[in-house]
Amino acid sequence: MGLLVGLAVVVVLVFVMIISIYNGLVSLKLQAENAWADIDVQLKRRHDLIPNVIETVKGYAAHEKGTLEGVIAARNRAMSAQGPAAQGEAEGVLSGALRQVFALAEAYPQLRAVESFTSLQKTLADLEETLQNARRYYNAVVRDFNTKIEQFPSNIIAGMFNFKEREFFELKDSAERETPKVSFDAKPA
Repeated sequence: MGLLVGLAVVVVLVFVMIISIYNGLVSLKLQAENAWADIDVQLKRRHDLIPNVIETVKGYAAHEKGTLEGVIAARNRAMSAQGPAAQGEAEGVLSGALRQVFALAEAYPQLRAVESFTSLQKTLADLEETLQNARRYYNAVVRDFNTKIEQFPSNIIAGMFNFKEREFFELKDSAERETPKVSFDAKPA
């Protein structure tokens, strides 16, 4: 009789442990999805702001058409990228292209004096900071989730319920982390 009670207690404890591990994995998975949704919102705001920046710059740096078209192309790639890894790569290219546009302001003092350009530049800088914080949070949650999936005994539960590792949102190429070199062939009139 005592053996039967002991066995029942062990079964209940194992069952409670499985539920606890499963709920922990679900919680981390949902946190990662929520963190990704936060990044997605900030990226949409960024993508929506870029056409305004381009239109403002066009009036002052019309002969910098290649730079402006590069930003538009990078924006389109970033908007169509799927998944954190592809999105991170596309956003890195877009960030480099945007830095080139804002570097144009150095060559065009009249552009720097335009209030709408200055306002757009500040808004974009604020968005970049918010995005950076959202990326850090997302990657921290993904790190915790992926670690939990790999650790024993949660790896057994993760395998039973088909939990898969999530991708980090990061820049793949070290060149994308560097400030792009900008040169101007023609001087402003």
